[in-house]
Amino acid sequence: MNIKPLADRVLVKPAAAEEKTAGGIIIPDTAKEKPLQGEVLAVGQGTKDEEMVLKAGDQVLYGKYAGTEVELDGEKYIIMRQSDVLAVLG
Repeated sequence: MNIKPLADRVLVKPAAAEEKTAGGIIIPDTAKEKPLQGEVLAVGQGTKDEEMVLKAGDQVLYGKYAGTEVELDGEKYIIMRQSDVLAVLG
């Protein structure tokens, strides 16, 4: 995979959705809640008005409807603006 986000955009790989509940019940794909966290894989260079503060490898939280989903080589990714990221997990 060779994707380079432009401007203030970042490429995020969403964390896997939970497969089972605490009681061991398997959750079907249609009932799984979309994960709201993931790992930044690549970042743009920022803009003259907004410096890029995220970097590859950051674990982040983002809004439920943030970004655009893309599928490459069978993997799902999200491209979003840096401003759509709510927090960096420490």
